[in-house]
Amino acid sequence: MSLRRDALPRVHHLDFRLPNEVSNLPPTMKPNYQGKNIAVLGAGRSGKAAAHLLADEGAKVTLLDSAPEEKLTGLEPLRAKGVYLLCGPLADEDPTVYDLGVYSPGIDPELALARNFSRKNIPIIGELELGWQFSSIPAIGITGTNGKTTTTELIAQMLNACGQRTVACGNIGKPLVEAAREGGDLAVLTVEVSSFQLETIHEFHPAVAVWLNFAPDHLDRYRSIREYREAKLRIFENQTPNDTAVVNVAEDLPGLKAKVVTFSAWSNEGDFSLGDGWILYDQQPVLNLAEAKLRGPHNAENMMAALAVGRARGLSFEEMVRPLCAYRAQLHRLELIRTIDGVDYINDSKATNLDALEKALLSATKPIVLIAGGKDKGFAFNAIAPLVARKVRRAVLIGEIADRIAHDWHNTTECEVVTSLSAAVERAQAIAHSGETVLFSPGTSSFDMFKSYADRGDQFRALVRGLPENKS
Repeated sequence: MSLRRDALPRVHHLDFRLPNEVSNLPPTMKPNYQGKNIAVLGAGRSGKAAAHLLADEGAKVTLLDSAPEEKLTGLEPLRAKGVYLLCGPLADEDPTVYDLGVYSPGIDPELALARNFSRKNIPIIGELELGWQFSSIPAIGITGTNGKTTTTELIAQMLNACGQRTVACGNIGKPLVEAAREGGDLAVLTVEVSSFQLETIHEFHPAVAVWLNFAPDHLDRYRSIREYREAKLRIFENQTPNDTAVVNVAEDLPGLKAKVVTFSAWSNEGDFSLGDGWILYDQQPVLNLAEAKLRGPHNAENMMAALAVGRARGLSFEEMVRPLCAYRAQLHRLELIRTIDGVDYINDSKATNLDALEKALLSATKPIVLIAGGKDKGFAFNAIAPLVARKVRRAVLIGEIADRIAHDWHNTTECEVVTSLSAAVERAQAIAHSGETVLFSPGTSSFDMFKSYADRGDQFRALVRGLPENKS
């Protein structure tokens, strides 16, 4: 029997209070997990890091994952520490009532594994919260629908270059648990934070919280856009007037307790704005965009947010500009792969929602042959149909949502549906003209066909590199 989505328990609607001896602690006091019976849900990198920490703290740890054991890796060091592993149906049906459950960020509340816990009213935190409990280092938290990774890396590169040692962690690179335990001489943690991670926070408290933007996403996980937004807003929950909130001026975020610094590439109302090719602060030029390697208004906003964070950390604009301008975008973010017969092939596999696809289209200066599609995340593509009409000459669509996109764009641009990414690349080369761009910007996530957006982008890159020249 299938359950209706609105009938299922949601993790972030549960009571997240911890056992008495580990709740409402001063920031300098670590919780005592000695002898506690604790379950960690999810055997990915974050879950394994959490299990290692808890085992080292003397807890009785069970690691649960719905996948069969043969698909999991890196378990032997955990077994050596006495961590017990439950996999597959045994994990989904585990009857044990634990003292605490620790969720990995990728655990969907609707999974059988999670529902089994919610039914038993076991106190729950996430790996992010667990890492925070064992951290004595201040944090910068970065959230937003798009641009989180770029901005997190920008900030980390800038701070390290300016002598404030940090590491980019959280939803990028190292889990917060690992980064916090290895803190050593770090001055601050630079933490990318997703809505999934914020669902299960309790005391996580970034001294600087960054809200880049907000757009519909993850409607396969949340029942509404409002619910998704409420999860992300929790990044400000524990801030005080001594903290800083860096927010996009386009966002209405009432009730913030921290000092607010605003930015916008589209309005001159923010503390940071654009003018004559410069990033301005208080209407004074501070960074010449012609000297930066990042392009596009969305990346200008990412750099504004980084500058605001640096100001909150006591840095001067003179210190910050050089490392920000030197930053290069990472793979899968408007990455030029090749130019073949006058056609640019761009990998934007990181575009996992409509807002990211919209930004990719806005950044283009040439006519586009667009490759889009993937997992059906519950939102419609007709919202960007006018932009598609202006920018896209042809669209080649893949994945389980391909037919829906074709329907939404049927009055907008010519669309065709193909069965694989390989077929899409071949078709795009066949129809692209010299002076155009083949843009791979899916506009949704990849899990219907690929392991991740990175796997998807790697496959696109390999396919493009294998294309012949002189197609005629």
